[in-house]
Amino acid sequence: MAFKQRSAAVLIVLATLPVSGCLFRTRKVEQSYNPLTLKTATKPQLIAYINRQAAQIQTMQATVDIDTSVGGEKKGKITEYKEIRGYVLARKPAMLRMEGLMPIVRTRAFDMVSDGQQFKVWIPPKNRFVVGQNDVVSSNPRQPLENLRPQIIYDALLLREIKPPEIAVLQDGKETMVGNKGHRYEQPDYEIDVIRDQGTDYWLSRKIVFNRQTLLPDRQMIYDQSGTLVTDAKYSEYKDYNGVSFPSRIEITRPQEEYDITLNVVKMDFNKTLNDNTFVLEQPPGVQVIHLDHNAEPSNGGGTR
Repeated sequence: MAFKQRSAAVLIVLATLPVSGCLFRTRKVEQSYNPLTLKTATKPQLIAYINRQAAQIQTMQATVDIDTSVGGEKKGKITEYKEIRGYVLARKPAMLRMEGLMPIVRTRAFDMVSDGQQFKVWIPPKNRFVVGQNDVVSSNPRQPLENLRPQIIYDALLLREIKPPEIAVLQDGKETMVGNKGHRYEQPDYEIDVIRDQGTDYWLSRKIVFNRQTLLPDRQMIYDQSGTLVTDAKYSEYKDYNGVSFPSRIEITRPQEEYDITLNVVKMDFNKTLNDNTFVLEQPPGVQVIHLDHNAEPSNGGGTR
């Protein structure tokens, strides 16, 4: 009998809450996107886009403005560097050259090349010439930008095709967007997980995120074999470059080394001839040579080929 009385009392309280409104309040949740504007696609369609884009671009010549920041929780501070003008040349399967010019005076700030296996970086202001292997990780917290490999830029710029023995898995996800007045909201997206087969082992190599309003990739996350995120690239402001849709803003984050590089495209040309000499960087006389591979460890990064 007592139980029935208590139950009745609870029901009476719950019934009166909407009337009194003293114990809770209701507020309207504004939706920051229109569900009708979201596009749909299948896994084969998304993979076909990636592979078609990969086949469409064989060479790249870009003039870019480069913003760089170094630091984070590990360093306890963040240092931002002034925007510099840069030039990026790429040729498949894995050749890249990137040159940066100092602000105002336009003298060379750095010049780096990679053939997909070995890389070289010349830093004239410091009279240093850095040499290393793409598949070897080194850590120099005092000079994090000297750990920068051209292959990192290459992998972030040019999405690789998805092909066997890789396995692709599609999942629905949500992406945090920033709307008017800095309001943050979540918008549905498509995520392609690229699983790499290493014989008896499988591991997440890449995650490619597609925007549901454009069905264009707006993020690529690259992982090493231990599951650590090594590169986080974000793509925005797509433009048409002679029939090729390509992001004009690429933000590359390396969370382990704590540095960010943003490339803002000023000019872009695709599929023009780039000969082998374009990717040759000779060691200047009298420079300090640094071999980053000494005391370093092999890398299992998802971006290597």
